[in-house]
Amino acid sequence: MGEQIAETHMRRPVITARAAATFEPVGRSVAAARTFVRDTLQGWGLTDIVDDAVVLTSELVTNAVVHAGTTADVVCIRADTGVRVEVADRYPERELPVQSNGGHHFGSPDSEGGRGLLLCAALAVRWGVEYSATHKQVWFQLDFPDRPAGTRAAGPALPSSALPIADARVRVAVVQVDSGALISDWNDDAQELFGYTPEQVIGKPLTDLAAWPHTPGTGTGIAEALQLSRWEGSYGIRGADGRVSPVYASHLRVRDTQGDPSTVCLLVRDRERAVLQSPLRAVAPDSGESAERGPASDAFEVFIGSPAPDDLDGLLQRTVERARDMLDGDAAYLLLATDDETELEVRASTGLPSARQRFARVPVEAGTGRYGSARMPAVHEDLSALPGAVPLLVNTGMRSVVTVPLKVEGRLTGSLGVAAEAPGRYSNEEALRLQFAADRIALAVERARLTELERLRRGSLSFLVEASDLLAGTLDRDQTLALMAQMTVPTLASWCAVYTVADQVSEPELSYVLHEDEDRIDGLKALLTKIDPPEQVPTGGARGWSGPYDAAHAAALRTSLRSLSLGDSARPSSGPGASLATASAVGGETVVLPLVARNRVIGMLTLGKPTDEHFRQENLELAEDLSRRAALALDNARLYSERTAISQSLQRSLLPPEQPEVPGVEVEVIYRAAGEGNEVGGDFYDLFPIRDGAYGFAIGDVCGTGPEAAAVTGLARHALRLLAREGFGGPAVLERLNAAILDEGARSRFLTLLYGELWPQHDGSAVLKVVCAGHPLPLRLRQDGSVEAAAEPQPLLGVMEDLELYEQTVTLDPGDVLLCVTDGVTERREGTRMLGDEGLTDVLVNCTGLTAGAVAARVLRAVERFAAEPPSDDMAILAMRVPERHDA
Repeated sequence: MGEQIAETHMRRPVITARAAATFEPVGRSVAAARTFVRDTLQGWGLTDIVDDAVVLTSELVTNAVVHAGTTADVVCIRADTGVRVEVADRYPERELPVQSNGGHHFGSPDSEGGRGLLLCAALAVRWGVEYSATHKQVWFQLDFPDRPAGTRAAGPALPSSALPIADARVRVAVVQVDSGALISDWNDDAQELFGYTPEQVIGKPLTDLAAWPHTPGTGTGIAEALQLSRWEGSYGIRGADGRVSPVYASHLRVRDTQGDPSTVCLLVRDRERAVLQSPLRAVAPDSGESAERGPASDAFEVFIGSPAPDDLDGLLQRTVERARDMLDGDAAYLLLATDDETELEVRASTGLPSARQRFARVPVEAGTGRYGSARMPAVHEDLSALPGAVPLLVNTGMRSVVTVPLKVEGRLTGSLGVAAEAPGRYSNEEALRLQFAADRIALAVERARLTELERLRRGSLSFLVEASDLLAGTLDRDQTLALMAQMTVPTLASWCAVYTVADQVSEPELSYVLHEDEDRIDGLKALLTKIDPPEQVPTGGARGWSGPYDAAHAAALRTSLRSLSLGDSARPSSGPGASLATASAVGGETVVLPLVARNRVIGMLTLGKPTDEHFRQENLELAEDLSRRAALALDNARLYSERTAISQSLQRSLLPPEQPEVPGVEVEVIYRAAGEGNEVGGDFYDLFPIRDGAYGFAIGDVCGTGPEAAAVTGLARHALRLLAREGFGGPAVLERLNAAILDEGARSRFLTLLYGELWPQHDGSAVLKVVCAGHPLPLRLRQDGSVEAAAEPQPLLGVMEDLELYEQTVTLDPGDVLLCVTDGVTERREGTRMLGDEGLTDVLVNCTGLTAGAVAARVLRAVERFAAEPPSDDMAILAMRVPERHDA
């Protein structure tokens, strides 16, 4: 058995017929090639594989005569196992789409390149590509369907109740019509069915007897049907009694031995059409589903094919290709209505510049004329007589077109059109055929459209939720601008530019530019910098902007002309490529959306497409929603930045502008604010000269943060300097400061403060007079490593009116250190643990011999390492050390 199979595969097929034709590189050749293949295969009796062969030939010839621009040689070869069709062009250098290692991958089905090979892989049993020095040949083979021996077509066994009903004797009228459409033969069954004897009808036109169901006013009728090579369908025959009998007919065009053409017509009663009607092509079902299918689904599959695409784009593309092939057109297109049914949007096309037509829109005209309304079938015999009647076909070379509406429950959902390069190709007969097909697919298209719309709405909602989270997660202006652009590219647009407006009198400023191709960002930014920004319009919605397109193409033209005038030898190294690339990047539709926040235009979001591309309405609506959220986020970032700048400026004003040099004493100060930048901390410090040889120092902590704490901080720092320089001692300074704080009333805050006066001595020591009002006690580190408190605690300020404060004198010997800190140091926590005075003392014990700067740095490091989390409170560290003699 295995040897027999191997022998079958190795046996060369026996060629039984061959037909060839050459087609010129013009658009009409595609339709001519389809006709050639269809007539050839039908003449060979291979109607089962005609549809697939015509579709594949159409795509391959299109690649040759339209894309490669050469003649196409089409060869049909019939063998004993199947049919092989070869399409050769004269462009052997043309590259084929790359095939991935994981299987067939020829690019997107929407692209023009590679779709023919994609169809070959899907429909053909075998296919391949062959090269020669002058040709490239693509071939495919379709095998004959497997059938029982001796049969051309067979159906399944059915129960008696499912068989069609016929009379006791089925009569088949055989009528032969000569080349002049006159009846030349009339058999007995014809006489029995219609009541005419042969003598009464022979020599008369069949058209006198036929009741053809054509549209009034058209010339298409049975005379034209008799000229077709094969025809099958229903019409009526007017009998001898004057009544019309509906019949089902099968026509076959033949030649006699002298070569004269004639038509053989087989006719049965219409209710007995099963006798003649060709079985519909269908794929073998996976289960018993075929028996449950109704006539509506069968009619749909006859036009679309089975299995039908499960996505909207695939269904629409299959529809336009089948409609084009059905009417032998050169192009076809399908438009879907917008939600308000005021416009039609191109969603699929074949034979037209798809990149230019993709998602283009045309208005639904409301005129009552036959050719003026998309809600009625329309036939244009010659578009040159009525320029602009079909905007999509302007400058495409199409002369005649037939369009029909897609309707669901009386509502316009779309429009289907088929066009040809020759005038007068279509009449009402073709319009009725196309309308019949459109009626069968309209509901399926609407279901797929609603499914896609629901998917897009869910995706849009998810997109907006994610965008809102990202925008809410930052208050940085530059980061907000970057997020705005990154969320739109490439999801909604190919490139994006964000303009910002500082105030109502300022001009828009280009703040951020992004392109999906990073290599084009610089060129795009340079282009937008040179042109005027878009006009500020506060009204919502996207509006078109032609500025980038006009400027880019003008620059590209100038660059090209300059390079041509310089000649090849003097051509600039950059060449026109950069300008042309930028022109291509912005050559499509550009829209501007205002960024409006708090009833003020704060910027503009500009979105663009590359050459000949347009935005879909749902994408524009999504961009509008995004622009509203982005505008609020951008304005919040602006307000936050302004508040942060004000707070930082105020914080700087509350700290000393500079630190004076104290003779004979090392002084180091470290200040860390724990706020997020927009809050003024309550900790402060100061060091200032009082008079010759005396210096004042202070370190304090105001309760709370924000403007109220800042007011008390400013009051304390300036009051300390003023009172000390007026000659008041420490207790008097703090008592008067306490009264000033209480005078603030409800705005007052209590204040812990360590204030002192520093007197450097000639012997190298330093005398300090300190008052510690509710503040963490200062610590003194001696040379022997011992640590002790250098003051006693006294009441804090801002609580009681009558304070009895006193100052204490401390002498720092050479090598001694005085450490003053705020409670942000001692109250550093991790869980229930706190650094405290004991922990600070342990750190200071190990600082013997260190400079003041080293002591302050070690304390700060100990605070930071005490817990994993960053400090949550402000802190100030003031270290003073009297150097030893050998240090000086």
